[in-house]
Amino acid sequence: MKKAVQFGAGNIGRGFTGQLFTESGYEVVFVDVVSEVVDLLNGRRGYTIRYAKPVPEDIPIRGARAVNGRNLEAVSDEISDADLLCTAVGVNVLPAVAPGIAQGIRKRADRLGDRPLNIIICENLSHASEFLCEKVKETLPAEYHAYLDRNIGFVESVVARMVPIMTEEQKREDPLLIVVEPYKILPVDRAAWIGEMPEIVGVQYKDNFQGYVDRKLFGHNMGHAISAYLGHLRGYEYIYQSMRDVEVFRVTRAAMMETGAAMIRKWDFVPSEHEEFVDDLLERFGNEALGDQVTRVGKDLLRKLGPADRLIGGARLCVEQGVRPDNVCKGIAAALLYDEPTDPTAPQIQARIREGGFERVLTDLCGLDGQEGMIRTILDQIPVVKKEFSCCG
Repeated sequence: MKKAVQFGAGNIGRGFTGQLFTESGYEVVFVDVVSEVVDLLNGRRGYTIRYAKPVPEDIPIRGARAVNGRNLEAVSDEISDADLLCTAVGVNVLPAVAPGIAQGIRKRADRLGDRPLNIIICENLSHASEFLCEKVKETLPAEYHAYLDRNIGFVESVVARMVPIMTEEQKREDPLLIVVEPYKILPVDRAAWIGEMPEIVGVQYKDNFQGYVDRKLFGHNMGHAISAYLGHLRGYEYIYQSMRDVEVFRVTRAAMMETGAAMIRKWDFVPSEHEEFVDDLLERFGNEALGDQVTRVGKDLLRKLGPADRLIGGARLCVEQGVRPDNVCKGIAAALLYDEPTDPTAPQIQARIREGGFERVLTDLCGLDGQEGMIRTILDQIPVVKKEFSCCG
């Protein structure tokens, strides 16, 4: 039986890729440091995911077990004869899993020779393949570096399945239960894959991969954020409420179509297919069963207003490709008005606005110094957004 070693048994590992791999005929060996999860997986040899739909649907996942990530000998043994690796551990944990991967690659080289192994990287990090490769090489003896370059593929992916915050009741029901949306497509970088590309449920091997990275950030992430910031102004608690608001929906979709037009020009996407992508996303955003909260989607405003992140980066992309980002700028204006007190960074931005004004934030924090045209568009939209989207129930 084919074997996939999955680093991380959390929302993505257990709630997404583990499903894809088991449905494709792989035994999945999870690597995790949470002893309770490891023990339960080994006791049950599986777990359950629940589709968030009007009528919830439980999906049994069978053919799974686990090893403790602190046991490098056991981890490396699993890697030594695996058919596939995948990481979904979080950016900060990647360096911690690199030694186990390096030890497994060393054993693999000694036991199997030049048998390719690909690592699908499901991490929210730019250039994640280069980062992980470098971390693995740091603990891999130099004489194995040529083997790694020749036989190990570090393959980036675009994770877009939405996983809501589970309720306390759901957690008590079953410690291994994961609630997810039904969507299960995982684009991966075809050019980085070494050897034969197996058929894996949901996995799509993509040329022009950076275009799909942009589509996630400047399509999915940007639209989601705008729906949250406009929804916050309306006083909504959930994203599905934002999607039922005609004006919030209109601006969100229009912004996504603006960045979409820019990506069509840059990456040669098919216009009709991209419009279908946008409308499918909006329908997914409106899934009431997800219970996705405005505060979760809008969380960490400082990062999301970064110079290259979803909002400012999306507006820049539009300008670079000759597309007017009027609705993207309206979303940026709404973000600047996001005054959620529980957010980790929104109060900092509000304090800076009080001290130096909106323009200072746009130049200093958003990196728009010298972009007077875009700054003016955003500033002009602030009173408009206040008037059009003030909380009205």
